[in-house]
Amino acid sequence: MKGMDQVLQIRQVTVLGAGQMGSGIAQTLAQYGYETALYDITEAAVERGMYAIGSSLDRFVKKGKLTKEQQEAAMRKLTPVITLEACRVSDFVIEAIPEQLELKRKLFKDLDRICPPHAILATNTSSLSITAIAGVTKRPSQVIGMHFMNPVPVMTLVEVIRGLATSTDTLATTVALAESLGKTAVRVEDYPGFVSNRILMPMINEAVYAVYEGVASPEAVDQIMKLGMNHPMGPLTLADFIGLDTCLYIMETLHEGLGDSKYRPCPLLRNYVSAGWLGKKTGKGFYSYE
Repeated sequence: MKGMDQVLQIRQVTVLGAGQMGSGIAQTLAQYGYETALYDITEAAVERGMYAIGSSLDRFVKKGKLTKEQQEAAMRKLTPVITLEACRVSDFVIEAIPEQLELKRKLFKDLDRICPPHAILATNTSSLSITAIAGVTKRPSQVIGMHFMNPVPVMTLVEVIRGLATSTDTLATTVALAESLGKTAVRVEDYPGFVSNRILMPMINEAVYAVYEGVASPEAVDQIMKLGMNHPMGPLTLADFIGLDTCLYIMETLHEGLGDSKYRPCPLLRNYVSAGWLGKKTGKGFYSYE
């Protein structure tokens, strides 16, 4: 059956959202030779994304992972854009905007209208329903989840998630694209949190409960998971790195989508988010980053 799947030739890709994930995805595509447009709603946001890519490629050159020529070739493949019209020539679009279902659905409705009929529309969502996002388009068979890991240029995993209507051709093309970027594509089904966050987030939430209930300090919890379980980073350090607001949002998605009390977000996590202590990006979370 696999030999019968039609893999689409991909020449141009547009990445929507120039934040940490979007710029990382765009950088990786450009490094591997794809004509890549990086879109965001303001010029300032796109400029920040392009600057982040330039800095990241600089680090790769300094570490000897890329030559100066390869860096320059990658930068030539990138085009900053602030209008969705760029998608008119796209074979493949990867959306990496904030994790809000209605925001994504509105965007996919627009993309469906603008993109050429053959284009595949992928979402980098880490927990939302692919089926719900695809449902607003007239091409649900060409909508798929492509969940990259952070930082994208370094991490090799891509979770590839089929919605209810995703075709085998769309799946085959997406897997081929991920593999052409030096990634390992792992296929999962469309359930809240997929596999990565369905397992990771309850572990982080449980670590927060251990602090909340006075079992141990954040430092002690992290040390135990690092030294005892051989994790490269403790769960609370990781939560600060991801953003406590993102962790809370994913826990709420799991709790609502699966209806099981084991996914109930810890009250301490809610409190930290209410206080604006979101982790590294705000200078304070379970640890201080001042």
